Amino acid sequence: MEVRPVVGNSIKTVVKAKSQNVQNSRVWIGLCLGWATLFLASSLWAGSHSTKTHGYSFFGELNYPADFEHLAYVNPDAPKGGEISIWGFGTFDSMNPYSRKGRAAALASAPFESLLEGTADEVGASYGLLAESLEYPEDVSWVRFHIRPEARFSDGSAVTAQDVKFTYDLFLEQGLVSFRAVLGEFVQTVEVLDSKTVQYTFLPDSPLRDRIPTVGGLPVMSQAWFERTGARLDESRMEPAIGSGPYLLDRYEINRNVIYTRNPDYWGKDLPINLGRSNFDQIRVEYFADGNAAFEAFKAGAYTVRIENSSKTWATGYDFSALDDGYMIKKTLPDGGMATGQSFAMNLRKDKFSDPQVREALSLLFNFEWSNESLFYGQYARINSFWENSDMAASGPPGADELALLTPLADQLPEGILTDEAVMAPKSGPRATDRKNLRKASALLEAAGWIVGEDGLRRNAAGETLQIEFIERSPAFDRVVLPFVENLRAAGVDAIYNRIDPAQYTDRTRNFDFDIITDQFSMSLEPGAGLKQYFGSETADVSVFNSAGISSTGIDALIDHVTAASSKAELRTAVKALDRALRAYRFWIPQWYNATHRVAYWDMYEHPDIIAPYSLGYLDYWWYNEEKAAALKSAGVLR
Repeated sequence: MEVRPVVGNSIKTVVKAKSQNVQNSRVWIGLCLGWATLFLASSLWAGSHSTKTHGYSFFGELNYPADFEHLAYVNPDAPKGGEISIWGFGTFDSMNPYSRKGRAAALASAPFESLLEGTADEVGASYGLLAESLEYPEDVSWVRFHIRPEARFSDGSAVTAQDVKFTYDLFLEQGLVSFRAVLGEFVQTVEVLDSKTVQYTFLPDSPLRDRIPTVGGLPVMSQAWFERTGARLDESRMEPAIGSGPYLLDRYEINRNVIYTRNPDYWGKDLPINLGRSNFDQIRVEYFADGNAAFEAFKAGAYTVRIENSSKTWATGYDFSALDDGYMIKKTLPDGGMATGQSFAMNLRKDKFSDPQVREALSLLFNFEWSNESLFYGQYARINSFWENSDMAASGPPGADELALLTPLADQLPEGILTDEAVMAPKSGPRATDRKNLRKASALLEAAGWIVGEDGLRRNAAGETLQIEFIERSPAFDRVVLPFVENLRAAGVDAIYNRIDPAQYTDRTRNFDFDIITDQFSMSLEPGAGLKQYFGSETADVSVFNSAGISSTGIDALIDHVTAASSKAELRTAVKALDRALRAYRFWIPQWYNATHRVAYWDMYEHPDIIAPYSLGYLDYWWYNEEKAAALKSAGVLR
């Protein structure tokens, strides 16, 4: 366990897609976390005042020229065919990933393509997908997308500029509030210039770097389908809207599975950016109520690829005959991405967390070192930063460049921000309860006014106990949370742990009805306006990404510095300052990460020798080996 169950890894534009609609939302915003303005290389001057190009990167670096033949990390000759199957957690009751209502099925966003598409081997670069080219002036006051003439929705109808504008209007009217908040800060007008050309004009004060990626990353939906069906974007429904991507919903059985098939008439299959990708004829997601049941089903061949999220299972569970007999592959593959920011997140909307001494005390009582040794078989490293495993993680005291940003904001940020070293996760000893940290935590709670009573519980001046509830949906976290709860209770905190069903968990987290949850704050190596969805004041009470409810004018100003950075050096400095300030608030208790992918699969799949640094790509650029699959079936180990 220890990391969230992964339901998918890339089908085209859902390169980072995972299981839930919230996560699908993050796919889109992930496209907004990088990129922006001046790209001149490999571009054509469309006129004296604008640039026309096949791709876009704010810092002017694109791996692929206009005439590239295929992505470097794919096998362009990979055969098509076969099925890949994975597992999903819980259940689903919707095929609409863009609504807060219902739980969307895994990969429900797969049918929707965008004008631009990122790659798995670059940071901050994107290339035309639905758009054949894009055009923009030097000041990036507008961008004009030229849609490919051959682009088609799955019903054969052409993707038009009207569809692009319709989708934008749809998101602005019916999309998630946090989406609307971001879009509203960027776009002044959207104009259809002709059936294949759409122009976005940006608000003058919008962040320069994120303008084009924000609108280029929006999914494009069919206006005709929405008008014909009367469907809304903010409703839960089982009929998916049509998109233009390589996969279509085939069938589903709620509580059991959802199956997608490759569209044989997919319009974009021969594009250079698509060669060697979308290789499986069918993708099946089998649903299970818990990880143990899912693992047993994998061993029995109910599904065929498993990205292992349990250190215990990885260390002790793979001793069954299919593996011993060579029918199954177990390996680790490098993961070049950052840590996901997985952590215990405190809900700052609750008064009990208002005192930073309380938050610091709680962090002292989670013993990572004991957990890693006793529970995780030493497979993890501790997270300290939101940008862990990158050169943007803050360390030590702030340097002169960071101070230049932090000093004017010092009175709006936690005390000591100008002088203290970046907050690091506390270290504990080898015993489950570290007495030294327990004493420190008790002193902090005492100072915060939480005094131990005769019953051993801490109470404030009003006689209220310091009650803290952890909610969780996966039993895999039981063995992690329960020792933490015991440490909290040893300090007099009235801590409880409630594992609830996925639907209830979704409802409570969406309505911010929780004390502490495990969440992931997945950051980008080129972060931008999407940071406001995670940490901005404007979205603190509405954004599902801002689970902690961060609302700070100082943080808002630092985010503005990040979005306004015009060079990589400026960006690095601004992110470090932001990272330092966020950590100083101590609203999270960082957990852990693993810099490798733990992969197990029945031996009928192939992948390139070199895995792309930013995506394992098993649903994207891996492929099916028909002979190996036949051998497994002939041996009677798979149906």
